[in-house]
Amino acid sequence: MTEELLRPDYLFETSWEVCNKVGGIYTVVATKASFLRQEMGRHHILIGPDVWMDTESNPDFIEDSHLYSQWKAQAASEGLRVRIGRWNIPGTPTAILVDYKQFLTKQDDILTEYWLRFGVDSISGNWDYRENVLFGYAAGHVIESFYRFNLSSSDNVVAQFHEWQTGSGILYLKTTDLPIATAFTTHATMMGRCLAGNNLPLYDAMSRFDGDEKARQFNVVAIHSIEKASAQRADVFTTVSDITASECEHFLQRKVDVVTPNGFENSFTPATYEEYLERRRVSRSKLISVASAMSGEEIAKDAILMGIGGRYEYRNKGIDIFIDSLAKLVREEPEGRSIHAFIMIPSGHNGPDKDLVAKLAGSGSGYTTQISHYLMNPEYDAISGRLHELALDNRAGSRVKVYFIPSYLNGNDGIFNMSYYDLLAGLDLSAFPSYYEPWGYTPLESLAFCIPTLTTSLAGFGLWVRDHYEGDHPGITVLDRNDANYQDVVDGVVARIREIAALDDEGRKAYMSNARQVSKIALWDNQIRYYKEAYSKALAKVAQARETFSEGNNEKHITYRKMNINNPSWKSVMVTRHLPEALSGLETLSKNLWWCWNESAKSLFESIDPAVWQSTNHNPIALLDVVSLKKFKALAKDEEFLGRLKAVMDEFDAYMAPRQRGRIRWSDTSAWSMALTPPSRSTQAVSAFSPATTSRRPAT
Repeated sequence: MTEELLRPDYLFETSWEVCNKVGGIYTVVATKASFLRQEMGRHHILIGPDVWMDTESNPDFIEDSHLYSQWKAQAASEGLRVRIGRWNIPGTPTAILVDYKQFLTKQDDILTEYWLRFGVDSISGNWDYRENVLFGYAAGHVIESFYRFNLSSSDNVVAQFHEWQTGSGILYLKTTDLPIATAFTTHATMMGRCLAGNNLPLYDAMSRFDGDEKARQFNVVAIHSIEKASAQRADVFTTVSDITASECEHFLQRKVDVVTPNGFENSFTPATYEEYLERRRVSRSKLISVASAMSGEEIAKDAILMGIGGRYEYRNKGIDIFIDSLAKLVREEPEGRSIHAFIMIPSGHNGPDKDLVAKLAGSGSGYTTQISHYLMNPEYDAISGRLHELALDNRAGSRVKVYFIPSYLNGNDGIFNMSYYDLLAGLDLSAFPSYYEPWGYTPLESLAFCIPTLTTSLAGFGLWVRDHYEGDHPGITVLDRNDANYQDVVDGVVARIREIAALDDEGRKAYMSNARQVSKIALWDNQIRYYKEAYSKALAKVAQARETFSEGNNEKHITYRKMNINNPSWKSVMVTRHLPEALSGLETLSKNLWWCWNESAKSLFESIDPAVWQSTNHNPIALLDVVSLKKFKALAKDEEFLGRLKAVMDEFDAYMAPRQRGRIRWSDTSAWSMALTPPSRSTQAVSAFSPATTSRRPAT
């Protein structure tokens, strides 16, 4: 079968996370690139945003002034600003970093073109949406320039784009006459995230949700629009799991061509058993030391250490079930070894607890704490709030204790000063009872470090294990989860903890050995074939199109037909917003999708007017439009409300800080500088367009 596949001579792969570590897709693209480096060499070219160009040197990027130097000069003459070099990961694959900010002054023209050609509705898209569109557009330009200078129609070329943030690159390439096969890979749908993050029954009621209508309710019309257009226009459409493929077909209205599950490469795991044992010894020693200092009790060396990690998505990641399971264990008063659970979920904080630091250094006694770092807004924190509600307070004598570690474990957190992977090696169990998890790297990482784990049937990786691992797999438990069996999942987590706690040394070794074995089904050696299948299908589609559209023409290229669409009608719309200056943060929050999965933000909006919040289907922009000026003036003098707003804004700013690194400087253009400050009792003139048959009111 492999011999029959069409293979790309050149593969361009575009992602925000190329040389820019901001999320899980970084691991996917980086490990895949390391693997393909052996096969494709310099012909696998990664394209990422040049977000470090105005700051310090990018530690992920090694610039090479000699690499493709002639084309770089040509690109510069075309007005493209790029840096070329190597991604500083194993294999050092070729990387091109693109300065997309140069297109800021053309943004309106670009967005208009996308509406005219592809029906992409950008009216409600705010700055982060536009930033992503510009990056994808710039990446498409770079691929076109490289192709015209270095390649020819005899070369098989594939351009793959990850997530909606780069989808505009596909749309741009469709405006050229180049035979470049395009592949669009979504790792999660926008509507899936919105529905799951707002406690709606995504799985049991998916068929009853209209994606376009829900996009309007959640104020993500622009994002949903470009995601949908990218999926529908790409030559091949892929996603990471069967469960996400169902979302794609329903919400994006195109069936996935190939499921391309994520892989990993094991270079980050210990190379030998002896190295692993040493790492585990050091990790357990540190975990027990910190737990002893935080609880004020001596922790036995044979205690059961377990944990959960990942993004702070309280429901989606199953953090709620993890905590409720521990509470049930406390009520059941387990016998045997004590259980110590670490919630390693980054959150906004103001540094390590100084008293804890002093105690760990040996200059303090009697002090105890359940949280290792000072939370920015503890009164609104979902994790600490639930721990308090369930009386999981690490009281003296309790055999189940919980520790909240709200810092990124990057080796410099001030308490552990070890990386997440190093600490992971010391656990006896990890648990990720997720509700929304298109793939699920965290359980896979645990398995790779020989740590027994738990996931659910709503996680792509959990389903992958069920379908692709033959025989028993005690190293991983995959719990059935749906929209109605929350308590059953809690019971399943409790049972898994008891199972691990009851193991003797030989049993533990057997479980850990199986965990490592199960992880091997996800090595890139096994998973890369699905990507190769996708690339082959894309190339075949382009070849077929060339035959169809080039009959009678000696030139071998594709001609894309222009779509028949409604002519746009241009209107001048006056948009008024009545927010006092003290409440300007509400405008900022309403325009960033972060509010969708943040309980404190949703609670803040609801408190403005619960009835209106309900009638607007939990749409914060609609809420701000409907609520009266009188109400806003009263809130602007309400110290309690202002305190809550400040707390949520602090949390939001902490979340956005690492994402803002090196991105658009609003002072680059005067128009965008003005957009940075939300209007206060101001009236703005907005140029808007829409099909003649449709009436739209653009957001500010």
